[in-house]
Amino acid sequence: MELNADFSQRAAVHAASLPWIPSPIAGVDRRMLDRIGEEVARATSIVRYAPDSHFSPHTHGGGEEFLVLEGVFQDEHGDYPPGSYVRNPPTTRHKPGSAPGCVIFVKLWQFDADDRTDVRIDTSKGRFIAERPNVEAMQLFRDTREDVRLELWAANAGITLDLPGGFEALVLGGSFTESGETFAAQSWLRLPAGARLQAKAGPTGARVWIKTGHLALPQHAPKTAAA
Repeated sequence: MELNADFSQRAAVHAASLPWIPSPIAGVDRRMLDRIGEEVARATSIVRYAPDSHFSPHTHGGGEEFLVLEGVFQDEHGDYPPGSYVRNPPTTRHKPGSAPGCVIFVKLWQFDADDRTDVRIDTSKGRFIAERPNVEAMQLFRDTREDVRLELWAANAGITLDLPGGFEALVLGGSFTESGETFAAQSWLRLPAGARLQAKAGPTGARVWIKTGHLALPQHAPKTAAA
């Protein structure tokens, strides 16, 4: 499967308006944002766990990164309430699920193969720091390949960024406009390497998950996903 698989092009998905698509696991549904591969895939998705649903134990060969949007995500390592940001690097193993149910934003098979950095951050307890005019930021992860953060954009603020390594954003609250398109909660935008972001925050501002730098390298399906 290929979905928004041309990383040289702008891609936008308003996930809140999409139907939920059942996964092979009962009680686990998803809204796909981009994907290269079949069930083992380089994928970006919003995933919903029904109460008392779970996956079988599995190893993340290409790593897993997620942000909890609603409910409580759970595995044998702990409970992750809304705002939890987690990176499970390649070779890590767990049995994910949710007793109360949850919704997460998740990225699979997008890590450097040698990355072994576990990250567990409760962003509800984090602190935003003024970084640029009209922008406050909370750093979540940074290495030589990528920069991941939450940003708060002030009401009606113009936001301009040069993007040598590309850009990806998910709206968590409020809204912004870009290229004449309005992005509200669960709206996702991806801009290619070399692009320039020119956006304007909505009347109540915007709370945005952002990743930059990661699209400077070619993006491929996992080798294990090849037919």
